[in-house]
Amino acid sequence: MGTPRGSTLPLQSLISIALFLTFQNAGSFYLPGVAPILKNVTYKADPLYVKVNKLTSTKTQLPYSYYSVPFCRPEKIIDSRENLGEVLRGDRIENSPFVFKMRQPEMCHVLCRVVLDEKTAKAFKDKIEDEYRVNMILDNLPLVVPVRRLDPEGPPAYQQGYYVGVKGQYTGSKDEKFFIHNHLSFTVKYHKDLQFDSARIVGFEVMPYSVKHEYEGEWTENTRLTTCDPHAKRTVTNSNSPQEVENKKEIIFTYDVEFQESEVKWASRWDAYLLMADDQIHWFSVVNSLMIVLFLSGMVAMIMLRTLYRDISRYNELETQEEAQEETGWKLVHADVFRPPSNSNLLCIYVGTGVQFFGVLLVTMIFAVLGFLSPSNRGGLMTAMLLLWVFMGLFAGYASTRLYKMFKGTEWKAIALRTALLFPATVFAIFFVLNALIWGEKSSGAVPFGTMFALVALWFGISVPLVFVGSYVGFKKPMIEDPVKTNKIPRQIPEQAWYMNPIFSVLIGGILPFGAVFIELFFILTSIWLNQFYYLFGFLFIVFMILIVTCAEITIVLCYFQLCSEDYLWWWRSYLTSGSSALYLFLYATFYFFTKLEITKPVSGILYFGYMLIASYAFFVLTGTIGFYACFWFTRLIYSSVKID
Repeated sequence: MGTPRGSTLPLQSLISIALFLTFQNAGSFYLPGVAPILKNVTYKADPLYVKVNKLTSTKTQLPYSYYSVPFCRPEKIIDSRENLGEVLRGDRIENSPFVFKMRQPEMCHVLCRVVLDEKTAKAFKDKIEDEYRVNMILDNLPLVVPVRRLDPEGPPAYQQGYYVGVKGQYTGSKDEKFFIHNHLSFTVKYHKDLQFDSARIVGFEVMPYSVKHEYEGEWTENTRLTTCDPHAKRTVTNSNSPQEVENKKEIIFTYDVEFQESEVKWASRWDAYLLMADDQIHWFSVVNSLMIVLFLSGMVAMIMLRTLYRDISRYNELETQEEAQEETGWKLVHADVFRPPSNSNLLCIYVGTGVQFFGVLLVTMIFAVLGFLSPSNRGGLMTAMLLLWVFMGLFAGYASTRLYKMFKGTEWKAIALRTALLFPATVFAIFFVLNALIWGEKSSGAVPFGTMFALVALWFGISVPLVFVGSYVGFKKPMIEDPVKTNKIPRQIPEQAWYMNPIFSVLIGGILPFGAVFIELFFILTSIWLNQFYYLFGFLFIVFMILIVTCAEITIVLCYFQLCSEDYLWWWRSYLTSGSSALYLFLYATFYFFTKLEITKPVSGILYFGYMLIASYAFFVLTGTIGFYACFWFTRLIYSSVKID
């Protein structure tokens, strides 16, 4: 999907490429009034090809390729085409020797026989020790293991992927040994079309067993196993001796496949996967959190509106009555409140980056709420965010340069370049170090060189030019005029009370925005680090809206108190007030690491804190920008509402 050298891609082609990268491998979907794509319809005796994905573990967070351990292999291993998000997630989708025939059950099918040596036995033992799971895909459905719930009447729970094996003691032995799951009992659920002899797959389940298979005589391709009866409904049971993993041991891999007709329609087949966790506590906690935040926000808004109305009325009455009383409060600093801050260039860069992040999250959540970025589209969410980040560079350049011009800046090209490079370069440097650690562990999660080159090409080929285009447009716009004049000599700031100390007020300001998201944050972290699906994008969108309101209101309140104390240095403090919620996010991530995760390897711990540092940094830029613009609007509003000579 390349273009000849020297050619240029029009905007329509770039949008088409972006949509293709985002929605490829998403399965069939259809729009109202458009006939659905029937590529997922299968007929009797049609072959079903099972694909294998990465091995995953919540203990190490390092994915590995399925064939990194000596499982049964097909004659030729073929890699599936993956989108950008799948590659960055560490997905490695390949073909497998598991081939079924639609609605034709098969019992005790022998895949292969493997004789372990010291190296292969150690590979299996390491994966069993770290509780790795095998992930497979059939018709874009991930393989799941049914798990019994405490409430037998409730819906079944599912675990994504099955464990490579188990570690434990066998009867009559005191030593712990490693046992591999070498027999898989698959259940493929399908929904039958009443008009045609066709069906669609709506479920893919498995029950793994560890069975020490036995046979008579020498091993050949046609050898019949005495421990596996192909004519029985259940070919193996847990009463068989388990298959131990040791040097010079032979392992025979087998499987069963059973087909069950289901009433679940193809359009609803993902519902069971998305309801893996008990979401009653989730809904109660989120609603409770939203009610608290809404109540606090309403109280803050009411107090601010009444106080401001009284202040503005009093100031204007003083002017009309020509009273010679001394001015007090926030009006006293009117000649200094719009004085450019120290290090204003850096503030412009961070504000522009925050606008870019805001646009990315807003558009992504809208697409997710509409269903375009559902979990069935593996890697779609990450691909969409990366592409949106690239194209939102236009707004980043515009916002940073507009603010820069208001501060009487003239070198707009320098600001545009720093806006395009500062945040991405910082994140890319951290990501590069983390990727080197993953590569050192020989994990499939390491981003290939070609993908890394593609990311850099997107950055410098599209994002940077768009930042310059936005900066050019923003600099050509008329300069934003201040509502009051600024004196040449800055006014001296009086000594502040202890509770108006910048560090104290900034740290206090970040608590409320963090409180708006920390319940939802728990489920987001769980979906990322405990390998679960996250699907409540509608509620996430509501929480995002509440976060915006909370960041704006808490920043406005503290900015008002600061101005009333005759402290006019509000520019940076407004950014840091709501931005400090990122510190609480990182602290909560640390708490989550020690209380919910079982990571023991140093590399895995470094990866966790490295990625959470990137997430916290992004959260700081986002919330800081929201708070800054809220305070910027607030100060311009109140100082343009009073009469000043």
